Amino acid sequence: MSPLLPYRLNICGVGELEGFAGSGVSDVLSILDPDTPEPAAFARFGPHRRTDIRFHDVVLPLDGHIQPTSDDVRRILAFGTACAAASASHVLIHCYAGVSRSTAAATILMAQANPGRETETFAALTRIRPRAWPNSQMIGLADDLLERGGALNAALRRHYVAVAANNADLADHIRSIHHRRHEVPGAG
Repeated sequence: MSPLLPYRLNICGVGELEGFAGSGVSDVLSILDPDTPEPAAFARFGPHRRTDIRFHDVVLPLDGHIQPTSDDVRRILAFGTACAAASASHVLIHCYAGVSRSTAAATILMAQANPGRETETFAALTRIRPRAWPNSQMIGLADDLLERGGALNAALRRHYVAVAANNADLADHIRSIHHRRHEVPGAG
């Protein structure tokens, strides 16, 4: 069991998918750029249910990039509902690097199942993926759709402070991405 969810939950990047090929994954949420081909590693997975969602890892409008939308977050919420209804046993969420889109999606699933426990949701995320830097636009959209009144966004800001304090290199990397530098605590 994963913290706050009735199934095992893993998060990874494309380069880590191969390691899950024989692990009994029942459900996969795959979030990649629109033009990225399906990862070859899935050919070595056993039978599983998979939901593919395509958008870029951006948090502000950026020419040539597709931002996550409310419809994308609704699809993530529908995936969570389907996993619960199907009694999923092992859910794998991946994006390109396993840092931003996938960790936001995992947070959204945990928040969906645990209203009012936003701080615990991010603590559980940190245990699963210590270098998680969830996409703030996805979290903001989920905050609205789940009617959390800003609680999910506030917990995300506290999460960023903790992750930046423990992972200066990751904070520096995010700070170097023009459209995301505002996510780093203390960045202009």
